[in-house]
Amino acid sequence: MNIGFVGVGRMGANMARRLKDRGFHVTAVYDTNRAAATELAAELGCAAAQDLSEVTAASDVIFTVVTDDDAMGQIFAGTGDNLLVNARGKLFVNCATISPEVHVEIEKLANKAGAQSLEACMASSITQAREGKLYLMCGGNEDAFRNAEPILKELAAQIRFVGKAGEAAKVKALVNMVMNINTAGLAEGLGLGAALGLDLTMLREVFSQTGANSRVLETDGEDMQNREHSCFFSAAHAAKDSGIALELARNLGLNLPLSLATKEQYDRMIAENLGDLDKSGIAELTFKDRHKHSGDRV
Repeated sequence: MNIGFVGVGRMGANMARRLKDRGFHVTAVYDTNRAAATELAAELGCAAAQDLSEVTAASDVIFTVVTDDDAMGQIFAGTGDNLLVNARGKLFVNCATISPEVHVEIEKLANKAGAQSLEACMASSITQAREGKLYLMCGGNEDAFRNAEPILKELAAQIRFVGKAGEAAKVKALVNMVMNINTAGLAEGLGLGAALGLDLTMLREVFSQTGANSRVLETDGEDMQNREHSCFFSAAHAAKDSGIALELARNLGLNLPLSLATKEQYDRMIAENLGDLDKSGIAELTFKDRHKHSGDRV
């Protein structure tokens, strides 16, 4: 089975490497960052496609791992070159965190072209992508899911089929919304602890044994303390994903003040050119002697 990838940033590239390691034939990769695509293609021994339609032509299954709704629309419905040119019989597995309605629209476009589309939303990071230990939430036609499942099992430690197109994207939006709130709350707790003169290592240990515990404490707490914000999940993506959840809430007439406050913090990071930091970098806004107070911009 020939597999192509569109979007070979940190996640997409490591997924492609994993499938290559597991004996799958990765035939083509594409990215708007031509250098990244060319470098990965040389590593995997495949083509660095110059056009999206080349990826479709060279592949039976095409994974897409792009940044946002606009990018998704461009690769599937862009004028002239797009992935649905001569796409009959192809299967598209879409892994980006985007708005649920976009997943629904992409499925319609794919079906019209005689292809299948499946959303496979990822609740994991770079290391898990490389090791085949992703947590995947899938939505779409169940036949498309069954067709993709043998490949997905090589990428994921756990796979959950949620339902029709758009449903997995809703779940993923809520996962990231809650994760982002937890991240902002942890940053404030550690920031206040530092201002009070508490030992932050001790404080993190106490958090871990009490109601303040969270997965974010495990992944981000030490990084916040040490100001180590190498990017695994960027502040810019955190802002985007919280925005998706807030839009879902607005459409239902729900008020989510914690999510709104969290998004405002991540939007502030973007405005101050900190959006490329890991989401743990939100601590730079909450510790008393960081950020503009010290002039040390990490």
